[in-house]
Amino acid sequence: MTINITIPSSEADKKKIADCIREIDGAMTRIDAEKDFIKEAAAALQDAVGIPKKYINRMARIYHKQNLPQVTSEISDLEQLYTEVIK
Repeated sequence: MTINITIPSSEADKKKIADCIREIDGAMTRIDAEKDFIKEAAAALQDAVGIPKKYINRMARIYHKQNLPQVTSEISDLEQLYTEVIK
């Protein structure tokens, strides 16, 4: 498979690409660090209050997205489907 990419000849364009790649790398590093923080925070809270991490993480996602009504509705729909199909 051949990829048709035109490699820029302009030093300014090459610098622009390299700078952007470095900025993306920095952002990815920060994302990785934040993911580690989330794991550690959920584990610490689980240890402190006894709520399993999966529920802490789920609550955090719902809080972040502000979509509790949608999640509740989906769970209700799933429960109804399950009880109708799996008898």
